Amino acid sequence: MTDDSGPTADDAISGLSRNDPLAAVSPLDGRYAGRTAALSPYAGEAALMRARTRVEVEYLLALGALGATPIGFDEATATALREVYADFSAEDARLIKALETEGAAGYDATNHDVKAVEYFLRVRLADVAEDPDAPLDDAASLYPWIHFGLTSEDVNNLAHRLLVGPAVREVIVPAVREVRDTLAELAQEYRDTPMLARTHGQPATPTTFGKEMAVYAARLGRALGRVVVANEDLSGKLAGASGTFAAHRAAYPDVDWRAFSASFVRDLDLEHTALATQVNPCDDLAALFDALRGVNNVLLDLDVDAWLYVSDRYLGQEAVEGETGSSTMPHKVNPIDFENSEGNLSKANGDLTFLADYVTSSRLQRDLSDSTVKRNVGAVLAHCLIGYSKAADGLSKVVPNEAVMREELDATPEVIGEAVQTILRREGDTEAYERVKALSRGRSVTLDDFRELFADLDVDDAVRAELQALTPAGYTGVADELVDEIDGAGDSPNE
Repeated sequence: MTDDSGPTADDAISGLSRNDPLAAVSPLDGRYAGRTAALSPYAGEAALMRARTRVEVEYLLALGALGATPIGFDEATATALREVYADFSAEDARLIKALETEGAAGYDATNHDVKAVEYFLRVRLADVAEDPDAPLDDAASLYPWIHFGLTSEDVNNLAHRLLVGPAVREVIVPAVREVRDTLAELAQEYRDTPMLARTHGQPATPTTFGKEMAVYAARLGRALGRVVVANEDLSGKLAGASGTFAAHRAAYPDVDWRAFSASFVRDLDLEHTALATQVNPCDDLAALFDALRGVNNVLLDLDVDAWLYVSDRYLGQEAVEGETGSSTMPHKVNPIDFENSEGNLSKANGDLTFLADYVTSSRLQRDLSDSTVKRNVGAVLAHCLIGYSKAADGLSKVVPNEAVMREELDATPEVIGEAVQTILRREGDTEAYERVKALSRGRSVTLDDFRELFADLDVDDAVRAELQALTPAGYTGVADELVDEIDGAGDSPNE
């Protein structure tokens, strides 16, 4: 018998509006809305509308400054025009959406998001002209010059980069830097704390907890540096429908449109892409996405290692008052922050790989399949941001359990075998490796077993004393000194 009592697609949970985070389709705007809110000014549709408006206004002003066109703007008019995007409001965003989907202000529905911005500018210019204190007398005379000679991609590719660049610079980079700085602090604080290392999962030459955190801090610094460089290299295109300036040249053949385009794009603080089809090739975005994957790969490695250290009790976790670790086992404090970070960064990396591959492809001179894909860039950055913040949360709660680390080192004396055979090699013992192998491989040995071996060796007393002084906890090389190498690894912790 079928149970028909459940909700259907037409049902709504009573009392929940579509804008309630509890009704969100994506956890990015629902469960994790608090963690992703910092990206909203760069990733929301209203933000894209505002960025498009900025491009259109600045382009109109640049046309006015050419001298070849019959339009021009004094400083007061330019200021009034820039206020259209500088003071962009929720009402403005709703008007653009209405112009696109249902028609508004005397215009039919455009069913085209960029054309809706063009009509929005007409409406706002008319509003400015109606203001008795405004410097603009005839708004209609400017209508033909809005979006003059442009294709939508000229506006969109610039608008996307005007959002992605600041999002990475102002939100993503600081979040990664916070994790890197925390790792650097852990490295310094625990630079002398000895810890058993494992290679192939087996006990290996000891290290220090601080040195292992320094490895991650250094790797993250270098990876972050690559993100910063890629973000600074974002490049914009403005060249018309097929990248040839054909419409511009037809209207004003004597204008150097190539120089105009380069100057205009660079004034937006973007590099200039001179050769393009209708679309920006997006190799710059692909490089940024690949650089972000590099950051995420470092942190995924960290998340897994931190999880294993918690499992091995090398790391304890500070319990949060009132928090539930397990619904059935009251004693548990789960490493959920590292697990959450791992899941979100894995999701982000899958999407970053897809984006980097997809946005660099276009059928002939243009197809629109990339348009909907690019709308997901903000979501990818959101998964990254959740991953970074969760890793930071996890690191803020862990406390190295030095007693457990020391106990395991003391219980694994065979790790000094490397030091023993190396010292004996120095003394000319051609059977040094085999001697230690026979004593320790596949066997449970103690320090006393090693000392019996040392007593039977034909070596100077000074060498014998050197061997007898070896302990697992003391066999960490220059691990503590290596912590200082963080300062030379890419993005500085003190920036």
